[in-house]
Amino acid sequence: MPLFRKKPVQIEARLLTVGTQHDIIKWLAEHGVEAKHWSKPPMRALSGLLIPTLESPHEASYGDWIIKGIAGEFYPCKPEIFAESYKEVVDNG
Repeated sequence: MPLFRKKPVQIEARLLTVGTQHDIIKWLAEHGVEAKHWSKPPMRALSGLLIPTLESPHEASYGDWIIKGIAGEFYPCKPEIFAESYKEVVDNG
């Protein structure tokens, strides 16, 4: 069976926290994406954002990364997967 390696691409991503949620909602809105707050009963406290994706709405919990993909789509990514998949681009220019 053939093997494939993912092409190196640069993406935009932001860490979802209580302190960044409003900036992320604004970032998504600038690209025509309407995120909504969600919570899990019985907590009733906010648990994160509900983000429309190409497939269906996805729940992004605090601590997840919100990624803008190469086609302009947005989706959440768990921190463990993000750490294994992405490395920060440092511009030395």
